Amino acid sequence: MLVQPNQPVKKGQAIFQFDRRPYQYAVDAAEAELTKALQLPDVLTSNVAGSIQAVIKARSALAYARSQVAMMRGLEQWVDQENADEAAVRQAEAALESSRARGGAKIDGTYAAIEAAQAKLDRARYYLDNTTLYAPEDGVIVNMQVRPGMVAGIYRIGALASLICDADRYLLASYDQEVLLYVEPGQPVEIALDRFPGRIFKGTLVDVWPSGAGQLLPSGALPSFKPVPEETPQGRFAARIRFDDADPRFIMGAQGSAAIYAGSSFGFKALRRIGIRAYSWLNWLYPLPF
Repeated sequence: MLVQPNQPVKKGQAIFQFDRRPYQYAVDAAEAELTKALQLPDVLTSNVAGSIQAVIKARSALAYARSQVAMMRGLEQWVDQENADEAAVRQAEAALESSRARGGAKIDGTYAAIEAAQAKLDRARYYLDNTTLYAPEDGVIVNMQVRPGMVAGIYRIGALASLICDADRYLLASYDQEVLLYVEPGQPVEIALDRFPGRIFKGTLVDVWPSGAGQLLPSGALPSFKPVPEETPQGRFAARIRFDDADPRFIMGAQGSAAIYAGSSFGFKALRRIGIRAYSWLNWLYPLPF
């Protein structure tokens, strides 16, 4: 653990260090295998050369045995020797072909065994390099669950911590469906946050998100359309709002009220401006729903 919770981090900053030893051992073993594989061309060349010499030797012995058979006029000893030398020639020639076959296994001009050893080493180095975890964005580390010496686990079912990114922050405000009739992206917004009584922040409406109630999950069951109970409130839609002036004190989970100024009616806009300012100033006294 190279950072403390709730402190800013920069993109590329090291934030966690895992135990490198098992991965370093794997890299060492892969490097040894690659070194052995790099010797393969010399070994194969030597094997082929030795097989060629064995064929030459066997053929020479066979020629000598045949000359002795001709001289001794079929003496049993040299007939047997000739047969043995013929077998030795066939065995030596087979060994030569086998050596040449082993030396011919290549991929784009490189021996397959070397390619496999290099790929194994590259993978081991990749895992070793990823034992250090770096921040992908500027932000703040929160909800840190890991401590030095803890086993993080071999299954990816949890998280070590959470990173709240500084970039692309936005505010979500939920509204009833009927009040969004004249709302369009790009309209001005005023925001009152409960953490800052008496202050009004400027923003711009980015878009309105669809309601999750309209999503049907794929299944084999036939959909049923039952009436919603009267006491159940209607589904609300979330509007995404971007602050015109980013403030580093804005934190996730902050609540408040947001007024979207749609249409051209000056009177209603004025009343809405008064209402949201009253909401903000009343937060000095007591948090009121709005």
